[in-house]
This record gives sequence, C-alpha cells and structure tokens, in this order.
Amino acid sequence: MSRVTQRGRIVIPVELRNKLGIHRGTAVTFLEEDGRLILQPITKKYVAKLRGVLKGEPSMLKTLLRERKRER
Repeated sequence: MSRVTQRGRIVIPVELRNKLGIHRGTAVTFLEEDGRLILQPITKKYVAKLRGVLKGEPSMLKTLLRERKRER
C-alpha cells in the first residue's frame, strides 16, 4: 500500500517496478477505467505489443503524404 504525498507523489513498490520494468526515467501514462486509476509504463515491451493494433486502419503516414501532395 502507498499513500499520496502532499505534492501528489506515490511510491511504487520495488517488486512491481522490477516486474514491470519501471526504472528511473521510465515514461508512464495514467488511464481511468471504471473508476480505477491505471498506471501504464511505456516500455519497449509495451510498445512492441502495440505493433499492428491499428492494422486495417488508414495509414496516418499515407494520409499525411496524400494531403501534402494535394496542397502542392
């Protein structure tokens, strides 16, 4: 269990930091889901899991290149 300090800080237990690959300087994001606060570390492993998630969606790069070509 951790408590939020006056400055809004919390301590993540070392066991969880080690398990999730959270080290000094690791970027994290906070999500709210069904009244719960979820801390998601942005690690190489997490980013690798996201690959292909948007498959089938229009490519943002292709869309940007088309728009720039149209602007010329």
